[in-house]
Amino acid sequence: MNSVIEAILQRRSIKQYTGEQVTDEELEQIIKCGLYAPNGRSAQAPVFVAVRDKQTRDLLSKLNAEVMGSGEDPFYGAPCVICVLADAQRSTAVEDGSLALGNMCLAAHSLGLGSCWIHRCRQVFETPKGKELLEKWGVQGDLIGVGFCILGRSTQQKEPAPRRDNRVYYVD
Repeated sequence: MNSVIEAILQRRSIKQYTGEQVTDEELEQIIKCGLYAPNGRSAQAPVFVAVRDKQTRDLLSKLNAEVMGSGEDPFYGAPCVICVLADAQRSTAVEDGSLALGNMCLAAHSLGLGSCWIHRCRQVFETPKGKELLEKWGVQGDLIGVGFCILGRSTQQKEPAPRRDNRVYYVD
């Protein structure tokens, strides 16, 4: 089977991590795959903030949990979080960021890492604390949060769930 197709069929959202950090090389490869995702009018609008600093990662987790109304870690213990943001003025901001997130999740899988797309990024970076973080990091522009890509070494093996029927129609 083609390796790209195999990665697509085998990748799973991972929600259990060892806590061991991803390497610089792994992170760079994953981000590069995000940078090469298709996007509207080739605008290259998505912006990525890779967070491996535990204190900052924990703060992002706390802010996300507050949006969710929970005290649990929405990042499932993953030691690395990539914040995916996009130009709010682009009509394809969410789509562009989503394609980048998908590429990064597939890249992580291909490197033997676990990943999961975590929501509430938009709400986190709409808060005063979220805006303060962007300013602190030097991230500029009118950006919206699209999603968080959590990364780490998985402690779980997941089999694909059966696919539901009646979801594909062909018009010849």
